[in-house]
Amino acid sequence: MMRITHPSRRAVVGGIAAAALAAPQVRAQAGPVKIGFSISKTGPNAGGANVTTLPNYQLWLKETNDAGGLKLPGGQRRPIEFVEYDDRSQSEEAVRNIERLVNQDKVDLLLPPWGTAMNLAVAPSFNRGGFPHLASTFFVERQPELVKRWNNMFLFLDRPSTAITALTDLLATLKDKGLGNTVALASVQDQFGLELVSAARAGIARAGFQIVMDRQYPPGTQDLAPIVSEAARLKPDMFLAFSYPPDTLALTEQARIAGLNPKVFYTAVGTAFPLYKQRFGANAEGVMGIGGVDVTNPRIKDYIERHNRIVGREPDRWASTTTYSTLQVLSQAIERVGIDKAALVRDIAANSFDTILGPIKFVDNQRVDQWWVGQWQQGEFVALAPTKVGGTKAPIFPKPAWPTA
Repeated sequence: MMRITHPSRRAVVGGIAAAALAAPQVRAQAGPVKIGFSISKTGPNAGGANVTTLPNYQLWLKETNDAGGLKLPGGQRRPIEFVEYDDRSQSEEAVRNIERLVNQDKVDLLLPPWGTAMNLAVAPSFNRGGFPHLASTFFVERQPELVKRWNNMFLFLDRPSTAITALTDLLATLKDKGLGNTVALASVQDQFGLELVSAARAGIARAGFQIVMDRQYPPGTQDLAPIVSEAARLKPDMFLAFSYPPDTLALTEQARIAGLNPKVFYTAVGTAFPLYKQRFGANAEGVMGIGGVDVTNPRIKDYIERHNRIVGREPDRWASTTTYSTLQVLSQAIERVGIDKAALVRDIAANSFDTILGPIKFVDNQRVDQWWVGQWQQGEFVALAPTKVGGTKAPIFPKPAWPTA
């Protein structure tokens, strides 16, 4: 059952709503493990949080409780109980929610919010409480410094410069196929966009490309037509946008309207979402974006099937698999050392974990070697780069032009 104690802010959930998702098949042997989180159910971040983060928390809750609960040392099982708050896409609210979860709700463990800025905001609170902070949607260039300051933080995404290197290396391989040198940039003015565009300026210069437009816009901007119209007038060879989901959709729609038809069209978070394919259909073909997965991998295929069946919709083709992997890491650490927070931090730092993305072993609390560039190909968002990770496809180049109205 779901018990709402404050309709606008708090929900205590045991099994996502037992009536809807069935009772556990194995009887747990002890009281629940109370796990809290603050998530953007409303506001500009809701699109990302409600695709990438919350569904995977729900999937993990359902599957774990149906198995009888979290497995602890000695084989004992305890069910999970969620305590969750809506942070309304506001960093200050997220911090207040975490403090309340720790000091009033007395949760046993915390799960992270969605997004770079939100994770950065709550990191000190996680650290003060000694909670493992398994961040799957957070990356900044100064990650090596942050994990030394907060040794409870484990980062599942590498640094922005790594993402940009994968992108520019891929673009450089297309020069011999007719890709020109001009680049138009657009980026959202929050931590995510600022980090990526800063790395991109340096990476684009190293690759020998020329930036002909470099425009930024505040989060939540409704009208992106002026940026796209300027890019269309300049006719760049590449349009690269370091965007969040609402702007990813808006930039693509405006590109179609304005006839912006570069040889490479790249948008960031949201490109890998099922909604992108639903919105643009066959017109998504050839669009590049951040992320990608190997959909031929049996583990990922099985994960997508379970997500569809249990959550009722598809996962995205990048950070959803990463988010689910964080929960697999947490489950395996709990099975070894229990709910003790300090022991969990030590265990996660020291050991390797078996996940749907393969083995994960942290190097200085950071995960390396992952897909950074994907592309819509024949109705699926596939990984393109870096090729050293394996499971990548050759890019479609140039991107097919948008059809004329």
